[in-house]
Amino acid sequence: MKSDLLLKRALQSEFLSAGEGRFLFEHVPTVELMYVANEMRKAFHPDDKVTWIIDRNVNTTNVCIANCKFCNFYRIPGHAESYITTMDQYREKIEETFRYGGEQLLLQGGHHPDLGLSFYTDLFRELKKIFPDLKLHALGPPEIAHITKLENSTHTKVLEALMEAGLDSLPGAGAEILSDRVRRLISKGKCSGREWLDVMRAAHQLHLTTSATMMFGHVETIEERFQHLVWLREVQDEKPAGAKGFIAFIPWTFQDADTILANIKGVHNKITGEEYIRMIAISRIMLPNIRNIQASWLTVGKDVAQVCLHGGANDFGSIMIEENVVSAAGAPYRFTSTGIQNAIREAGFEPQLRNQQYEYRELPESIEQQVINY
Repeated sequence: MKSDLLLKRALQSEFLSAGEGRFLFEHVPTVELMYVANEMRKAFHPDDKVTWIIDRNVNTTNVCIANCKFCNFYRIPGHAESYITTMDQYREKIEETFRYGGEQLLLQGGHHPDLGLSFYTDLFRELKKIFPDLKLHALGPPEIAHITKLENSTHTKVLEALMEAGLDSLPGAGAEILSDRVRRLISKGKCSGREWLDVMRAAHQLHLTTSATMMFGHVETIEERFQHLVWLREVQDEKPAGAKGFIAFIPWTFQDADTILANIKGVHNKITGEEYIRMIAISRIMLPNIRNIQASWLTVGKDVAQVCLHGGANDFGSIMIEENVVSAAGAPYRFTSTGIQNAIREAGFEPQLRNQQYEYRELPESIEQQVINY
């Protein structure tokens, strides 16, 4: 297999097979992967702007029966520390988010056994009634699958009801690695990889914008990473004309602090900064039909994420006014609005505030800088 021919095909936005992608990942120097990925980025984003967003990750509940072995956030039903977020708490968090310049909630939670569709539709309607300009980037395929089972319904009907109640876009949460071998080992209580993909197919048919993710660096093989990318690409290729489908791909590294995977199974994150950069570049190469690739500064830090902007990534994600799930497993990094813009400029790019549809936003004249206290 000749790497120069494969890289030439990538530059022409051809779909490479999982085996061809793995060959590039294992044999081509990092600088060459970065060059090709950067050229592919320029084809989508020739203005050298790097986008970012102001939003807040709020959790509907920490009660969950999925029992993921990488999650320190969830509590079992009836646990003394379990909670369901109240409307007063939402109001306080949303008002604060608006003061910080944000307009969106990334709203997710656990697989609560007693919270069905009406809970979420009532919640969404109430939030939109109080805050008509609020954007809801909410739930994710595993939660949609969970609600569907509780209601004995279909993915499409559940998504239609949520959209009617105010759902604006669907995060790519819970993808982890889409191989069911991996999912049985790390997240047995979640939907299968196939169902995750089927939820996204249904969302795309409804022209609901989604994103895609990958959490790597745990029990997966290199082959399973590449199959994951190919499956995402296939679903994106099936989307209806005019639908945005997967508007972005966000890969991040497994955070292992005090997790069951680390403490009991002995599985630790050994992904180096260079390997993460290579995965960003290969993601751009393998996913020529997804416009936006996000560097996960939250899990790899500012310096590595900045290098990724020269290797295929065009988005720096959110300042994350609040984030409780990944942080609970050890992710230590934080940004303010000023800090994230400075980081983008330091990397040689122009920061551009966006919304979840990747439409440019004007920077609010007054943005209150959040105090990092969680």
